[in-house]
Amino acid sequence: DALYEGPLAEAVIARVGQAPLPGTLAVVDLDRYRPRSAPALCRPYRVYRVCTAPPPSSGVAVLQGLMMLERTDIADRSPADPIAWVRLAEVERLMYADRDRYVGDEPFAQTPVEGLLALDYVAARAALVGDRAGPTPMPGVPAGAGVRAPDRTLEPAGTSHFVIVDRWGNAVSMTTTVESVFGSGRMVGGFFLNNQLTDFSFSPLEADGAPAANAVAPGKRPRSSMAPLIVLDRDGKLVAALGSPGGTAILSYNLKAMVGVFDWELPLQEAFNLPNLVAKGDRFSSEAERYPEGVVEALKARGITFSPGGENSGLHGVIVRPGGVLEGAADDRREGVARAAE
Repeated sequence: DALYEGPLAEAVIARVGQAPLPGTLAVVDLDRYRPRSAPALCRPYRVYRVCTAPPPSSGVAVLQGLMMLERTDIADRSPADPIAWVRLAEVERLMYADRDRYVGDEPFAQTPVEGLLALDYVAARAALVGDRAGPTPMPGVPAGAGVRAPDRTLEPAGTSHFVIVDRWGNAVSMTTTVESVFGSGRMVGGFFLNNQLTDFSFSPLEADGAPAANAVAPGKRPRSSMAPLIVLDRDGKLVAALGSPGGTAILSYNLKAMVGVFDWELPLQEAFNLPNLVAKGDRFSSEAERYPEGVVEALKARGITFSPGGENSGLHGVIVRPGGVLEGAADDRREGVARAAE
């Protein structure tokens, strides 16, 4: 109530209405807004259960990516094997093609979550993954998809992430954003107002009238790439929690970290330190200097040539090791530290 009513709400409305580019936010808008709570979206991955945020966040895409990878031989390979990186890149391209076409705010877009994660659909998508980069993948047609226009969202960067695990095993994996650097650039009461409208597609309809899943609309929440993860064992006990900032690349960063920890069995920090490979459409962004010798050249021979990347990852995480020992890590590409309380 302190935020949505009274002096603070009035100050927010007044600040939004100031020049330049005054907005039209009104008291009635804040009064009608309600935070939404929804069950976590969870699916099996190998012997674990991975939980994340449902749409309009993009956790469904990371789950789909993990399910596709499980149907490849990536776990039998290593970070020094170029084919392993081809597998990851091709799964990412398929993951983004489906995410961009179908994921939006649930009451409006009717995201086909069950169809995207159906075992037969995931298997069919995974069958497209080969030993070299294929043609630019098109979105598939999962059950319940309907007709959707291509996505034209231009999502800026500007995200943060943290993980907290307490002595009783409670865990929080939280990704948060005000969108872009300092959000809208307007401050009220010591905090910046967000700029989340930039997360919508501003080309909402095709010429034939097909709507984009992430089209802007009144009362609608924009799609977000945020995909915080919590991993549980078969008994529902905490195994790991992780996540990252990074705009649209969040999905790739989280997927890479999961592969490093659970497929290649690396220490958490080493998994975070692995090269970031963001493959979307016909573009492959990565960090050539972080690969073992010979891998970059081998990837070029298989159709993957790197372009400069965008926002850096900032992976943060905690994993529970045997005996209940907590192992924490923070990506060295951005600010962050793993620290145990005294």
